[in-house]
Amino acid sequence: MKLLGYIVKSLWGHRSRTMLTVAGSAVALFVFCFIQSIQEGMRDLRSRQEANGSLIVFQANKFCPATSHLPQDYDQQISKFKGVKDVVPIQVFTNNCRASLDVVVFYGVPPQKLRSARDFEFLKGDWNEFETHQDAAIVGQAVAARRDIEVGDKFSIGDLSVNVAGIYRSDNPAEENYIYSHLEFLQRRQGANLVGTVTQLEVLLQPGADQEAISEQIDELYRAGPVETNTRSKGVFQAKSLGDLSQLIEMAHYLGLACVGLVLALVATTTLMSVEDRIQEHAVLRTLGFSGFKVFGVVLAESTLLSLAGGILGVGIALITLKLSSLSVGAEAVTVAFIPSYRLAGIGLLLALVTGMFAGVVPAWYASRTEIVPALRSV
Repeated sequence: MKLLGYIVKSLWGHRSRTMLTVAGSAVALFVFCFIQSIQEGMRDLRSRQEANGSLIVFQANKFCPATSHLPQDYDQQISKFKGVKDVVPIQVFTNNCRASLDVVVFYGVPPQKLRSARDFEFLKGDWNEFETHQDAAIVGQAVAARRDIEVGDKFSIGDLSVNVAGIYRSDNPAEENYIYSHLEFLQRRQGANLVGTVTQLEVLLQPGADQEAISEQIDELYRAGPVETNTRSKGVFQAKSLGDLSQLIEMAHYLGLACVGLVLALVATTTLMSVEDRIQEHAVLRTLGFSGFKVFGVVLAESTLLSLAGGILGVGIALITLKLSSLSVGAEAVTVAFIPSYRLAGIGLLLALVTGMFAGVVPAWYASRTEIVPALRSV
């Protein structure tokens, strides 16, 4: 305990250098947490995809939802396939098909099918209000927070305007970035008359159904038209929609490693400067009976404490910012949420701890090996 007080006093004695080092470490770990949070979102999306027994039927050779137009009555034929529990027709409208941090995605779905296809918890509003008014919509809490939307508001984007009947939460963070409205309302939106067609069909399967076999059957049925289909599991469909964005997110992993390297270099440089400035002090400790190993431990504890302080600050601010901002990134009407989690906090703090220890090894070794008499004579 006495040594801890000495270490804190030593760091506070050079408070400007200490505060700058802590601030630099905090910024690096703040960036690291942001990068990891989007990767957490991708990991969560993939894990849910693997557990989700559903298929997406899309028009063949089409990409952005605005270009896919399937006959709505396909749902009646597909629902007769063995292993199919239900088919949900979906009309999709988005303000931006390209990768963006502010994608707004509308899903037009028959209200009676929405309740069975999605597991929502209403936070505000009334489900009956949504069912009985065709221009009503329910909004995910993430997009509601980002766009400052409340129940009773009229929300408009482009030529589309809806009345907000409710705000919902979901166990799936990505789902909270969608707005659900009536199917026919989206089909008849201003400037469009798409009644009888939908963007895609979501096929809900019975437990144990063969996804690949059913996908092949659907595509074979419509290979000759009237509109050819491309059927994939929901996970594969979403991964394909994200396309280059998912690769970019994976590449951002290297930027996260660069942030860790920055913390390592910053803390190591600061600790080495501290050792150089206090070479006489360490020599005095040796004359008072401190072993080289004990001096090594003191310097190592200083570097670890510096890095850990920066880690606590950076990780804490990052998690609070992520929680309050409800950020997501999307492409082609598929979104990935930035997910703050206890796992992310643990990784950030563990990295700060390990990085601080590694950063202090060389300066600590240098301090412990210093000759006492030359050090006392140095000016």
